[in-house]
Amino acid sequence: MKKTVIIGATTNSGRYAFLAAEKLQQSGFEFIPVGIKKGTVFGKEILDLRQKPVIDNVHTITLYINPTNQMEWYSYLLSLNPKRVIFNPGTENPEFEKILSDKNIEAIEACTLVLLASHQY
Repeated sequence: MKKTVIIGATTNSGRYAFLAAEKLQQSGFEFIPVGIKKGTVFGKEILDLRQKPVIDNVHTITLYINPTNQMEWYSYLLSLNPKRVIFNPGTENPEFEKILSDKNIEAIEACTLVLLASHQY
């Protein structure tokens, strides 16, 4: 199973990160919500990004934070040793995508919701 870390997780049901958590759960994928706001998403406590929580066996990181806010988290995200990172619309970041590619981590510009809905996840 593709364990997915949602960076930018939120309890706000109007946000795409929340919708991604909902769709991942409905599709049977394990997800770990990580963000800066406290709360629970579909029974899972949002882990504090600032604490840089250790998460094992990460397959996918799906990003919901803008490129300017990503820079301070590059090292942490790389430490999760993901197989791929999804840059959702508005999170595209050529600099980080190159860093990932240089480390043989798949970097794709796509929408997690569309990938799930079209069974391409």
